[in-house]
Amino acid sequence: MTDAILLSDPEILRQLSLLPGWTRRGEAITKRYHFATFPAGIAFIGRVSDVAEAQQHHPDVDIRYTTITFTLSTHDSGGITAKDIALAAAIEQLRASEPAP
Repeated sequence: MTDAILLSDPEILRQLSLLPGWTRRGEAITKRYHFATFPAGIAFIGRVSDVAEAQQHHPDVDIRYTTITFTLSTHDSGGITAKDIALAAAIEQLRASEPAP
């Protein structure tokens, strides 16, 4: 599958420049989101899980009260692929579509 091919370092940097707040951490990309309440963060995870399941690519999720961190890496490929970029973009789109607090 072509989307499971590791991206080059320059391509990762280029893609991250299009995803505000996403950063590279080793062989993964990550972003932290803040929510007004714990239930709001958990509800967002639920929406992300629907998209992740549809893409058959699942993030690592860290929950710290009202702070949710998503970490994406294509483990079978050993690093960052187009799958990670696509899911990060989908997460961004979900967050942007939420009403302002």
